[in-house]
Amino acid sequence: MELQLQGKVALVVASSQGLGKAVATELVKEGANVMLTSRDAAKLQAVQQELEQLGKGKVAWHRADITQADDIKALLTAVRDTFGKLDILVNNAGGPPAGTFEQLTDEDWQRAFELNLLSYIRMIREALPDLKQRGGRIVNIASSSVKQPIPGLILSNTFRLGIVGLTKTLAEELAPYNILINTVAPGRIATGRLLYLDQKRAEHLGISREEVAEQARNQIPLGRYGTPEEFAKVVAFLVSDASTYITGSTLLVDGGMVKGI
Repeated sequence: MELQLQGKVALVVASSQGLGKAVATELVKEGANVMLTSRDAAKLQAVQQELEQLGKGKVAWHRADITQADDIKALLTAVRDTFGKLDILVNNAGGPPAGTFEQLTDEDWQRAFELNLLSYIRMIREALPDLKQRGGRIVNIASSSVKQPIPGLILSNTFRLGIVGLTKTLAEELAPYNILINTVAPGRIATGRLLYLDQKRAEHLGISREEVAEQARNQIPLGRYGTPEEFAKVVAFLVSDASTYITGSTLLVDGGMVKGI
């Protein structure tokens, strides 16, 4: 299948590591020009150098704290100044801290809202003038918790669901401009974030992290954690010209872990 991503310009948020880096890598391999962003300039520079070795699409980076509205505006300006347009927005953000309802403060809730929901809203708002000119694609990365809440992750369970509501509503509002928008919900994908969550659960249960991982793998029909590369291929399809009739959907990438219909 030809994804027809050559020459397209993509902004991939939180792309210095983890799922964001994997998505950026896949898009560059397909010939897209990619703007990387995160709060860590050193990591961004290293990823840029790594991806440039692929000899495919062009790669640039701009440091931004996506909880800050001014940083988001400056980021979109950098995309326009560097590449002259924007065709694809991949919203992504590190997960909020683990914790139960009674452990979390107002400040914890506010920070999680700003990072995991408000940043997506602001990013889409700033990207729309570009996307409305020629049509485009938006993918909002969430979590399998949008289908099945994860114990101990009440912040993620709450705000990731907000992403689904946002996506579904915008699918109708943006359709006249030929902008397709979808949510992609990863299950247990082998990233640093997953190692953190496994460790927190291990400490809570008083067992080893490997025991936690084994219990989790036993709940996944495919019997293993997914790889970032597998996840990235799904996102690449959704933001490509090969996907022309999917919008407003929430797609699980979880190896069959979530049992709900």
